Amino acid sequence: MRALNLLERRVRRFSQQPPSVRAAAGAIVFTTLVVVVAAGALMRLLDGEEYPSIGLGVWWALQTVTTVGYGDAVPTNVVGRILAAVVMLEGIAFVAIVTAAVTSTFVARATLEQEAKEDLSDRELIEARLDALDQKLDTLAAMLRGSSDA
Repeated sequence: MRALNLLERRVRRFSQQPPSVRAAAGAIVFTTLVVVVAAGALMRLLDGEEYPSIGLGVWWALQTVTTVGYGDAVPTNVVGRILAAVVMLEGIAFVAIVTAAVTSTFVARATLEQEAKEDLSDRELIEARLDALDQKLDTLAAMLRGSSDA
């Protein structure tokens, strides 16, 4: 019962707050692990002749979801092939999502660095304008002192 509460809290937190890259990666890996184990067990049930053990089914699912596909375990009946198609699509989605997560991290970091550079450039521009204004005020002050001395 305690584990269910922990899972419920994590799912609630994940759905209510924008996930971090780490949390998203964890959810993706967990989902893929569940798909691999479930597909391996289903393959054992659906195509028992080709997959006499759950271990062989999980091995096939792992090869399929990671898009490796050695070819040493291939479903032969229609139901097994439909399951294989679902696992293949999940594997492609897994690769795409991981790639997108890594890419978004790099883009976010580059954006922050660019904004920091722009902020620095703006600050330097303001300081240069203030320095020019100080020089003009000093010139005016000198001119006023010179006209009051005369």
